[in-house]
Amino acid sequence: MNTHQFDVVVVGAGGSGLMAGLYASRTAKTAVISKLYPTRSHTGAAQGGIAASLGNLEGDNPGWHTYDTVKGSDYLGDQDAIEFMCQEAPEAILELEHMGLPFDRTPDGRISQRPFGGHTNNETGKPVRRACHAADRTGHMILQTLYQQCLKNKVNFFDEFQVVDLLIVNGKAAGVVAIELATGELHTFHAKAVIIATGGHGRIFEVTSNAYAYTGDGVAMVLRHGLPLEDMEFFQFHPTGIYKLGILITEGVRGEGGVLINGQGERFMSKYAPSIKDLASRDVVSRAIYTEIRDGRGVNGKNYVYLDVRPESVIKYAAVDGRTNTDGSPYTITGEQILAKLPDIIDFCRVYLGVDPITQMMPIQPTAHYTMGGIPTNKYGEVVIDDKNTLLPGLYAAGECACVSVHGGNRLGCNSLLDLVVFGKHSGLRAAEYAKQAEFEKLPEDAEAGVKAQFDTIRHGTGKENAFDIASEMKKVMFDYVGIYRTEKDMQAATEKIRELQERFKHVKVTDSGKIFNTELISAWELGCMLDLAEIIGVSALNRKESRGGHSREDYPDRDDKNWLKHTLITKIDGQVKISYKPVMITKYQPKERVY
Repeated sequence: MNTHQFDVVVVGAGGSGLMAGLYASRTAKTAVISKLYPTRSHTGAAQGGIAASLGNLEGDNPGWHTYDTVKGSDYLGDQDAIEFMCQEAPEAILELEHMGLPFDRTPDGRISQRPFGGHTNNETGKPVRRACHAADRTGHMILQTLYQQCLKNKVNFFDEFQVVDLLIVNGKAAGVVAIELATGELHTFHAKAVIIATGGHGRIFEVTSNAYAYTGDGVAMVLRHGLPLEDMEFFQFHPTGIYKLGILITEGVRGEGGVLINGQGERFMSKYAPSIKDLASRDVVSRAIYTEIRDGRGVNGKNYVYLDVRPESVIKYAAVDGRTNTDGSPYTITGEQILAKLPDIIDFCRVYLGVDPITQMMPIQPTAHYTMGGIPTNKYGEVVIDDKNTLLPGLYAAGECACVSVHGGNRLGCNSLLDLVVFGKHSGLRAAEYAKQAEFEKLPEDAEAGVKAQFDTIRHGTGKENAFDIASEMKKVMFDYVGIYRTEKDMQAATEKIRELQERFKHVKVTDSGKIFNTELISAWELGCMLDLAEIIGVSALNRKESRGGHSREDYPDRDDKNWLKHTLITKIDGQVKISYKPVMITKYQPKERVY
């Protein structure tokens, strides 16, 4: 009864989903389906900026941006896709500006830019101002702007619909099945092309910057259809999350001159990245903080260090680093200027910590932040299903749920928002182009049968197990054993524990038998997705016997380009996990040691 038909269906209404929906809708009948109201999507939490080599404040070019991204990926990124993204970046920023996005401005009216970790002048090695920003709520502004444009373009929105299955007919994407949260009814969306833009899965970990909605739904659905996932072992821990809560403190704080201080009052990043210190890439800074804490130099012996953006400290360390204003004068900043540039961060700390960053240092610790792995695609968002890059017709993915791979082993700061707008745009264009010449596949009469079976299992379990308890155990074991530093012993224990939890999950039973906004039922289903992905992450990490980017093994501390300069492809079919590989695309930059 609840069947809808569209040329293109987009699953997810974050930055990539809205960008895809906007571009697809220009030539195709398009629907965007989201389990949230679109402007509540997690893109709104992105703070510091979006990278583009505009060169508004100093010299820069796409070639430098490309090299920094390749180096930041620890040479696992596909260089053709990286070059494509960095070349597209300036046009993407200007396009957002013309849509009405209120970027911060320079005194002469150009888009303002700030330094960000890992972005450098490739000639001097010094930090470069490449991050375009709207205070510290850049993602929020992108989300609002794109949503307004989609409404203007009459995109069809289905808000608060949880997509729970992907339909594949005759080897082609043919639509999705969703639950309407307000009624509990199933809806089938028949489509010529499907774009998955469901974001990441950081809620697998105990301390994370990710929203509660970030449960890996789209990625898990693809896995359940026997399709491969790519590079799932690589998960980024952002160095600066609010202590215990994990709420993100943007890298833009360090871009404005903030520094990291250990429990002994020392600025410690000069030991780990002598050249760019606190603006090293995220994997380097996260490991540095973890090492300081592990070696007893946390604050008061606890699991945190300080981030210091007090004006007097910023000015002092700017003089030490030789940082100046663009006219060469000594760098200065006031409390009022910090508040204007970082209003949300200041507010977060005041509300959640009772700390005023203008006069006090912020307690921070690394937080699970971003997955570099996901659904394999090419640079146009088309999903590929093997090492030969064979396409699955009609299926596309964009944003954090996709693996293009432009981030490789470690994502460079400010490249996530850029990834969203560039690849969201091109997946939308390609999906609409495909839909023009494609026919609707005939759906089977039992298209919803798989979904009904999943939910019947949860509704009619034995009730011996509690979903909340299983989720808590999963999050702790993943954070403790498959976190910043990894060993074979710990990851083996984590994987065994996850498989035990998967068995226990079969006995979960929800207590709410209602249909209207049954969040207990949906949360249990999401937990199943997270358990599936936790196993895949653990197996992939166990298999990669080297350290690279966000995957840091104490038992294999060195990067091994001879044996491991390759992407992991992993599938799970009939309960059996299988790993294969595909080559990294190298065009200009041969791997070499990362120097900071």
